[in-house]
Amino acid sequence: MIDVDIRLTLGAFSLDAAFASSAPVTALFGRSGAGKSTIVKAVGGLLTPEDGRILLGDTVVFDSAAGIDVPARLRRIGHVFQDARLFPHMTVEKNLAYGGRFSKQKPTSKTWEEVVKLLDIGLLLGRHPAGLSGGEIQRVAIGRALLMSPLALIMDEPLASLDGRRKAEILPYLDRLTASSRVPILYVSHALDEVMRLASTLVLVEAGAVLASGPVEEVMARADLADATGGEDAGAVFAATISRHDDDYHLTHIEISGQMVTVPRVAAPPGHAMRLLIRAGDVVLAARRPEALSTRNILSGHIEAIEIGQGAYVDIAVDIGGGHLRARITRQAMDELGFKIGAPVFALIKSVAIGRRVPWSD
Repeated sequence: MIDVDIRLTLGAFSLDAAFASSAPVTALFGRSGAGKSTIVKAVGGLLTPEDGRILLGDTVVFDSAAGIDVPARLRRIGHVFQDARLFPHMTVEKNLAYGGRFSKQKPTSKTWEEVVKLLDIGLLLGRHPAGLSGGEIQRVAIGRALLMSPLALIMDEPLASLDGRRKAEILPYLDRLTASSRVPILYVSHALDEVMRLASTLVLVEAGAVLASGPVEEVMARADLADATGGEDAGAVFAATISRHDDDYHLTHIEISGQMVTVPRVAAPPGHAMRLLIRAGDVVLAARRPEALSTRNILSGHIEAIEIGQGAYVDIAVDIGGGHLRARITRQAMDELGFKIGAPVFALIKSVAIGRRVPWSD
């Protein structure tokens, strides 16, 4: 459990944030300057709130009313920043050992081996940071943080400094970490694909306040949060299950909310759980079921909410049988098609437009 309820002021910026999560990975998501990093700095003891309370599991690390403010070095929180901050004069092995110095008990050889195997850094132990790639550096930084035996792990934009290739290199290791770690992770990002891939709970931060928090699927489905959940990149996240593979066409059929979508072949067996990201801008709505289209994914549902902005577009939430899809269309299209709350619609999505995340499994 991570439980935060704090207030603080930094110059002209004011933060008033409250959320609680027992998820393995809780993502703080929002635009740059929204207050995400300020929150995690307060959790980590790098900033002191003027008022409030911070609870990590059963440990109170800050409580203004009770006069509790545990120093940062004693909070047992592992930090991974976008600049990994490894010691350049130390080998990878010595950088990892440095993390163990802050553990309540010295890491056992078994714990050391588990961390090294999890992050696949055994061949790097004798090297120095200058000889590592950006992705390798971040894997070592994560290992150093884990060997602290932390109460929580804070990852503040850990992939922001990596290019697309290095980001793709490290994401599978983050999959392993989030699937196997017993340490709650507070993950800061403004990248929707990272949040969809890694987090279970989403805390949406804007202008120093928490707009919403809860399961990623629920928060991302809300049409009234369209601007805050990614603007043009906003979309909906679905828990899904692989139904079957089509070897002739290299496709995979996936069940979401009792309906089926088809995507390019996924490297996982039938029955495997996964997540799908469907961006609002990739969804076409029709008042009647269309025919003779190259678009193969047609989901039936009804309109449950309409959020009209100031510009040309509206965001429409569609219930597709318990799941919640979002579509962004023009106000003109909405008026001409007579879309209203409760109206039946058909949602069309190209297979190549569906983002896919298959959770790591050993």
